[in-house]
Amino acid sequence: MDVSRVTALRHSRFPWILGQAGLVALGVFVYFRIRGLTDAARATAEQHSRDIVDFEKATGLHFEAAFQKPVESSEAVEAVVNWVYIWGHWPVIIVTMVWLAWRHRPEFLRLRDGMLISGALGMLVFVTYPVAPPRLANLGLVDTVTESSRAYRWLQPPAFVNQYAAMPSLHAGWDLLVGIAIYTAATSLALKIVGCVMPVLMAGSVIATANHYVVDVIAGIAIVLVGHAAALALERRRERRGREPS
Repeated sequence: MDVSRVTALRHSRFPWILGQAGLVALGVFVYFRIRGLTDAARATAEQHSRDIVDFEKATGLHFEAAFQKPVESSEAVEAVVNWVYIWGHWPVIIVTMVWLAWRHRPEFLRLRDGMLISGALGMLVFVTYPVAPPRLANLGLVDTVTESSRAYRWLQPPAFVNQYAAMPSLHAGWDLLVGIAIYTAATSLALKIVGCVMPVLMAGSVIATANHYVVDVIAGIAIVLVGHAAALALERRRERRGREPS
């Protein structure tokens, strides 16, 4: 491919990428505004939190204290889980989406659709079933992120955040979608490993930092898998339309 053709191809990408960036930014804005404006009554959220704890105890899933124990005994472990929780979410999502939009358009569209669909489903749960996270539920767990770092408040300003939106964990769920996209698009073993390891680290970190219950993580994964399945269906629809004679 000659230099002029490469240059033309790159220039043709910019309008499409800018359009996609606007669409994603609008989706994120709506997500945070609804998430922030549906801050429910504390008593309701705390009751739902107690219900979740009772359910976890009945099903053998009440592991929040066990996840946080290594964090309490090691500043290094606490720093790692805080770092994963803060910098392993939005920064990773943004970098991955830019990379996919530039180099791997099908994977970008699949990730975009999966996030928008699962985000919409998540907002329905935030509105109808507010849940206080473990750090606010009087379980003796420590909010390690707020106590040890101000960076998270820069990434997610309090005005946009509903502190009773623990269910589902889209921190864990969206990192799974990003991990799938990275693994699918990657051509190197190192990137494929990142795609596999990152969602696991985030799932552990959201529990260890007392921001989510185990059940929240399971619900987040279930919702994003529904979103991913819908995104695959949309992808197949686009492919069929592309094959149709004009």
